[in-house]
Amino acid sequence: MDRSSDFSRRIGFLLVTVFLVAVLFVGRLIVIQVVDAEKLNSEAETHRTMSRILYGVRGDVVDANGVVLAATVERYDITASPRYAVDFVRNDAAVTVEQALAEIAEITDTKVADLRVAITKDPGADFTYLVKGVTIAVLRQIQELGIPWVYYDLRPTRTYPRGAVGGNLVGFMGTDGPLAGIELANNACLAATDGILTYAKGRDGIRIPGSTLEQTAPVDGGTIHLTIDSDLQWFSQKVLSARGKELGAEWATALIVGIEDGHILAAADWPSVDPNNVDGSKIDDMGARLFASPYEPGSVVKPITIASMMDQGLVSPSDQFTVPGRFELADGKYFSDSFAHGTERWTTTGILVNSSNIGINVMANNLNKKARYDILSSFGVGQKTAVNFLGEDSGYIATPDVVDNVTQHTEIFGQGITMTSAQIASVYQTLGNKGIRQPLTLISGCEKPDGTVVDLPPTEGVRVVSAQAATQTISMMETVAKIGFLKTLVGVPGYRIAIKSGTAEVARNGAYTDDRIISVAGVAPAEDPKFAIVVTFGLPEYERTSLAAATSFATLMGQALKYYRVPPSTGKAENWPIEW
Repeated sequence: MDRSSDFSRRIGFLLVTVFLVAVLFVGRLIVIQVVDAEKLNSEAETHRTMSRILYGVRGDVVDANGVVLAATVERYDITASPRYAVDFVRNDAAVTVEQALAEIAEITDTKVADLRVAITKDPGADFTYLVKGVTIAVLRQIQELGIPWVYYDLRPTRTYPRGAVGGNLVGFMGTDGPLAGIELANNACLAATDGILTYAKGRDGIRIPGSTLEQTAPVDGGTIHLTIDSDLQWFSQKVLSARGKELGAEWATALIVGIEDGHILAAADWPSVDPNNVDGSKIDDMGARLFASPYEPGSVVKPITIASMMDQGLVSPSDQFTVPGRFELADGKYFSDSFAHGTERWTTTGILVNSSNIGINVMANNLNKKARYDILSSFGVGQKTAVNFLGEDSGYIATPDVVDNVTQHTEIFGQGITMTSAQIASVYQTLGNKGIRQPLTLISGCEKPDGTVVDLPPTEGVRVVSAQAATQTISMMETVAKIGFLKTLVGVPGYRIAIKSGTAEVARNGAYTDDRIISVAGVAPAEDPKFAIVVTFGLPEYERTSLAAATSFATLMGQALKYYRVPPSTGKAENWPIEW
């Protein structure tokens, strides 16, 4: 055999083999660098980079004095990278993954088993939550452990520094966002916009210093400014709670409103919600009953009819009326007063002092259905207040074309219509403000992070009755406080008080029951009103007349006058005749 020929063949085969291998490598290189380049680059980038959320701070809710009712505090989520979760050395001592998890569990009061599941459910993942929402003190303890595959993220968390104070108004947050009250209704103002930070990491999963690839800054939320005073709100809630429990009532409300501007200074519900402990409240107590739950108000609406008729020149405080023991209606129907009496000779003031349902209808006997409807609706009956609170109810009044012949008579003394506590407070603000109804205001505006204030509330008042008619009605209500059956309970030493009480029957299934809703509403000082207050107790068990609400009214009015340092009253009340 020719050895040179055999050698040449071997060399040729080797060269061909080398050539084929080279072709394969070149082909594969082309695929990697050209055909699959974009896909592979994307995968590589995924493994080299990490992103974290930069949380914006949700805005505060503050009272009229800047006291914070809802705020955001710094909390931290403890996270880990399962793919890098391995044993490590600390101070020359080996630390296993299990030991590290046990240390974290002890500090955070969690179960090791839960942390183990988080680490092992997807071993190849770069991210998992271990513990959410820890304080900075807890975070520092975890950082001192020096676990290389454990990280943290800042997570702002909602807190309510004054607890249940104003909880019915502020509302609360859930895991997925706002759930009630101002938190929900004004989320557009309060909500923050989160940013994002993308950075490179090393092979050990640790962020490479100075490796920020992309950053979108977060935008903080705005601040909601309320008109309430949190101290007065706290006091009102305390008074309602104590008295409501004494009466065995199912619920209670109280509003304190500034006469001149219509600002709500306190808006209390009992029972109410503590936003820090929502699970401790019943569902029915989680909102603002004083805006959302209308009821038949009873005699507290009688000043509306009197003021409107005086405005029209139809009556005066001293006009004389003969009031029978019952008011006859068609078809043998009739209604009577809350107390039995024969034929009485009362003035307009006397009718108000004695809270006579019959007297009000004798006085208004010539008013047709439309006139009665116009009187009530002009004071806001059947309309939401300007607050337009989340879930606010407009109440009810039948229009003239549908109201029946009985209801047209009962509605002017507060039965057959429904109103919220807020609407009643608005009525008394109007009377105290010389007949001008100011829009009730709970939120004075939304302050953006740059200092601009938006969403300003309406401020233009509407004249409902003349100043003379309103002032004379207040003067007659002062007579109610001076000589009426509540005279020993509603007084505030040093101040002239004007009130009207109401004890309303509660209807169920088309019939009135023995249950009652009791109220006292009024203004002070009577000669120059500064505050309108309405206090209501729903379904009291032990006392079922407005007597039971009188002391709470006096307590709140006295506190408001003292708190805002209103000078004592001057002058003397008008002595209107009661009988003739």
